[in-house]
Amino acid sequence: MTPSRKLMLGAALATACLASQVQAQTPAQAQGSVPAAVATTGTMVVVPANGEISVPNDQARVTLQVEEQDKDKATAASRVNQKMKQGIELLKRQDPQATLKSYGYYTYAVYAEPPQVTPQQPRQPAKARAVVGWRVGQYLEMTTENLSALPKTVASAQSLLNLNGLQFGLSPAAARKLDAALVNATYRNLEERVGFIANAMHRAPSDAVIETVDFEGSGNYAAPAAAPMAKAAMMRSDMVQENASVAEPSFEPGESTVNMRLVGKVRFK
Repeated sequence: MTPSRKLMLGAALATACLASQVQAQTPAQAQGSVPAAVATTGTMVVVPANGEISVPNDQARVTLQVEEQDKDKATAASRVNQKMKQGIELLKRQDPQATLKSYGYYTYAVYAEPPQVTPQQPRQPAKARAVVGWRVGQYLEMTTENLSALPKTVASAQSLLNLNGLQFGLSPAAARKLDAALVNATYRNLEERVGFIANAMHRAPSDAVIETVDFEGSGNYAAPAAAPMAKAAMMRSDMVQENASVAEPSFEPGESTVNMRLVGKVRFK
């Protein structure tokens, strides 16, 4: 046999061996890039959900203050007591439905300024500073749902008292009315998330069975819910006011956003 014929015969044998190996491969081996399906039967999934509703505020909490300073403590206290009494009577006339609460009565001594010390003077032993006066004050909190008359009420009170803070939020009655809507919104969010998870697992949503619904995340699956009261927008005023008429301030009650959290334990059939 000539060398050329031997070479042709070897090439034919190699081709035949390669063809037999390809035919012996299984379909799964030929498609080795396709992953095997993961079994999800009986899988337990913990699903957090959240509901959120924004509603207009219907309640205002106003903080008022009176402060007086005098060399005589009794004189300063008398002026504070008189102004606070007049302020309470005025607020009751302006807004009879408002709730008033007095708190934070205080009395502080006012001390003389320390003497000026120059580098040339020798250091002197510290001496107790003399009391030159007394600062006396008290706070009053007003809670009202009469927001339309609030600017006029506050302006009237400012003729006697200082406006120290203002906070808008939801009344207890409004918060209770929101509870049903909030539960519905939160549960709908749970159902939506269960559907998303079922699709990701290549399962039908009907295969999911909700075994536990834990509202407010009391099982420590979810973070604590935020307080329904809106954050306070505090407004400071000068401590000294004259007994003169005050122009009405402008207020925007805004909205409060209330939310609810729950955790569901879902098992797939």
